[in-house]
Amino acid sequence: MILVSRIVLALLAALGAVYAGRTFDLVNHFDSSSYAYTVFGIIVFLAFAVGWMVGGLAGKGLARGFKRVERAAQARSAGELTIGAIGLLVGLLVSALLYLPVHALPYIGNWVLLPMVLVLSYLFAFTAAKKHRGILRLVGVHSLGDGDPDLENGSNVSTLVDTSAIIDGRIADIVRTGFLGGELVVPEFVLKELQQVADSADPLKRARGRRGLQVVQDLRTDVQVATPDVDFPQVSDVDAKLLKLAKERGMPILTTDFNLNRLAQIQDVQVLNVNDLANALKPAVLPGERLDVLLIKEGKESNQGVGYLDDGTMVVVERARERIGETLPVQVTSVLQQPSGKIIFTKIAGEND
Repeated sequence: MILVSRIVLALLAALGAVYAGRTFDLVNHFDSSSYAYTVFGIIVFLAFAVGWMVGGLAGKGLARGFKRVERAAQARSAGELTIGAIGLLVGLLVSALLYLPVHALPYIGNWVLLPMVLVLSYLFAFTAAKKHRGILRLVGVHSLGDGDPDLENGSNVSTLVDTSAIIDGRIADIVRTGFLGGELVVPEFVLKELQQVADSADPLKRARGRRGLQVVQDLRTDVQVATPDVDFPQVSDVDAKLLKLAKERGMPILTTDFNLNRLAQIQDVQVLNVNDLANALKPAVLPGERLDVLLIKEGKESNQGVGYLDDGTMVVVERARERIGETLPVQVTSVLQQPSGKIIFTKIAGEND
């Protein structure tokens, strides 16, 4: 882009200098014809050089502008871009219809035309893009994630990924199993937060941040990962930015953060909680069933022992404080479901109440 801009502006400057020389008949203003052509050639060369330098600056600006447009387009769905373009055309059409009455206005008619076209085009394009889902539904077309029967399995729905889910790492295993398809969206502000954690002075945080960055890199080999450069400067909190982006794009959030889960539910944003999935996949345990549990520590209440199943579920055994370090047959008495997971309460098998 920079090279093309340099060449175009340099040629335009040189041609402009040639045209100006012919228009003002600069060659005949000099006494010596050979000297006149030399000076004229130097002027054309200087114009070419100035055009080349200005083209470099303009090319850099254009390159940055095109990158911003590309990033903005990546953050929008195909339906939003299409309806936005149609809205732009409608705005231009309305401006054309208003041309004659506005142009006929005395004194200000000619001055109002260009601002009118710009304002109407922007308003129609912005409104159409913002309401693209409703517009598509009016014409019988469902946009991505809006209840299309072909997409109900979620295989093509984009999913926003939270920092906590990336650092947790289980998302990579879920993707490999095929239960989570479609595109994963990791915004730039989430990557920046991961980078800040990876640069932390705390060794534990630094290791977690580096693990998160490695997970993002590994995910690219298994599924499409988008990293749009979107941000909300007026919002400082990363969780608030995720919620705002999810509401604007109509995408669910994948997370392990309990507080973000609650906030999303309050704001009617769909959440895919990895911890909820893990708890749902744990085998059901009913009162009366028997288990073998290795007791590893004391419980909070007096005379309790605590052990864990292979899937990490906590098992509390009554009257077993003195049996810590032993593997005991126990009988389930009750199961407590908490947001953090299940807790199974048991007693030693064969023991009377």
